[in-house]
Amino acid sequence: MTSSPDKNNSDNINQEELNNICDECKQEDESVTQNLILTSYKICKSCRVSKTIFPL
Repeated sequence: MTSSPDKNNSDNINQEELNNICDECKQEDESVTQNLILTSYKICKSCRVSKTIFPL
């Protein structure tokens, strides 16, 4: 069986979203995926703490 082009395209987009790179500091961390699932923001644990303490 062959996959439809739309399915392959959506798989590529999902892989780009789950690349463990923080949107704030641009560093790679495994907590990025965890925070993406929990809060729907792609930020690492340290950026999340700093955003909680200093919410600007």
